[in-house]
Amino acid sequence: RDCLRGKNQTPPHQMSGEDAVEDQVTQEVEEEEEIDEGDVTGALKEVLKRARIHNGVAVGLHKAAKALDKKDAQLAVLAEDCSEEAYIRLVEALCSSHKIDLVKVKSRQVLGEWCGLGKYDPKGNVKKVVGCSCCAVTNFGEGSKALDILLKNLKESG
Repeated sequence: RDCLRGKNQTPPHQMSGEDAVEDQVTQEVEEEEEIDEGDVTGALKEVLKRARIHNGVAVGLHKAAKALDKKDAQLAVLAEDCSEEAYIRLVEALCSSHKIDLVKVKSRQVLGEWCGLGKYDPKGNVKKVVGCSCCAVTNFGEGSKALDILLKNLKESG
């Protein structure tokens, strides 16, 4: 099939790489929710969503601890309802020793959903979510209003 069209031509039913990237970026910009200046949880949710798109989230203790220890992480997120005390102490110690910002969220389920560990039905409703006690953001992706709000809040509180 390639020999008939030539190897460098894209099939007519596919977009070129540049068009696909442009289309994806346009969709992302359109999907960005309006976030208030004081809405830190909404900003965190949007930042994690954008970081996931750019493969910039280390999910789970093992990956997050590696990212924190290597100083690759720019931000760590920890669930307050984590049952392991040693787990909490480890993440807090790594964050404080390497001067990495730490954000705490209420629930493991919520953090798991934000990290992409949820299963959805065809309508977009959540069917099942795997809890996540910790994640680290290694790459924020492109800048956004949500990232500015989150970083401003972290600078003020820390």
